[in-house]
Amino acid sequence: MDGTQASGFDFFEGACITRAGGEEQGMSKGLWIALGVVGVLVLVVLMVFGSYVSARNQMVAKDQNVKSMWSEVDVQLERRADLIPNLVETVKGFTKEESTVFGDIANARAGMLNAQGPQARIAANGQLDGAIGRLLLLTENYPQLRSSEQFMRLQDELSGTENRIGVARKRYNDSVQDYNTFVLQFPNNIWAGIAGYKQNDAFFKASPAAQTVPSVKF
Repeated sequence: MDGTQASGFDFFEGACITRAGGEEQGMSKGLWIALGVVGVLVLVVLMVFGSYVSARNQMVAKDQNVKSMWSEVDVQLERRADLIPNLVETVKGFTKEESTVFGDIANARAGMLNAQGPQARIAANGQLDGAIGRLLLLTENYPQLRSSEQFMRLQDELSGTENRIGVARKRYNDSVQDYNTFVLQFPNNIWAGIAGYKQNDAFFKASPAAQTVPSVKF
């Protein structure tokens, strides 16, 4: 092999090595880019999943708090319903002719006790509020009834229960508002839809009947 041939062979061999090295370097660079993209995707998935888990846990906690606050309201509503029959019987002893008022309050009480779920019970409670108000308004026409020791005791118990209902009702409404605010915020509204949590519309609406505690002037 003469010098010219040897020189050409060396040049060809060097070119091949250089090309192979360039291809290897390019493949290595592409691999790192691919790994970087995969890493970013994994990080994004973990962040999204973490956001979902965190939001769902908070929704569970807030939903349980709403249920707990409703239980307090329900206890006080039941307590008031238990007081009504004795109150009605006491009033009947002095006002036997007022059958319409007694029928209204009996129907309203039955409706409240038979209502299922917070929303239905809140609506029925509004009807009972009005019936109790009419019953107590009626007693103002009977001075002897208002001075009755039994009536005064029942009135005190009813007023105390109404106050406790007012406190429990506010706490319940606050818990519902807190839950709804969280569920409607972005991106919680997305996670709420996936997890099956919806806006809660079962709350006590402000009204004169709801804000006024029935009372009797002695």
